Amino acid sequence: MSKLELIQNALQALEPQHLEVFDESHMHSRGQETHYKAVIVSPQFSGLNSVKRHQKAYAAMGELMQQVHALALHTYTPEEWAQQNAVPASPVCAGGHK
Repeated sequence: MSKLELIQNALQALEPQHLEVFDESHMHSRGQETHYKAVIVSPQFSGLNSVKRHQKAYAAMGELMQQVHALALHTYTPEEWAQQNAVPASPVCAGGHK
């Protein structure tokens, strides 16, 4: 099972109504399977600020977080996602060249 699939499986603990996980390692200089972006839409985020939402995602990932260099989280409630329905583009890596 790929690391991407492991991340997707781990984040199922948040009972997402929408979940997308992208491997963005190709945009960075640290090698393969190191940088990810996750879009998570879950009712579990209702009433929580972004820090608490991220903490829930990190807790769901557990020890798998130790295998990931970077995880960009975009967390939404279903209501927020209905209004937003799009994710900001990832920035260009400034951490070195391949």
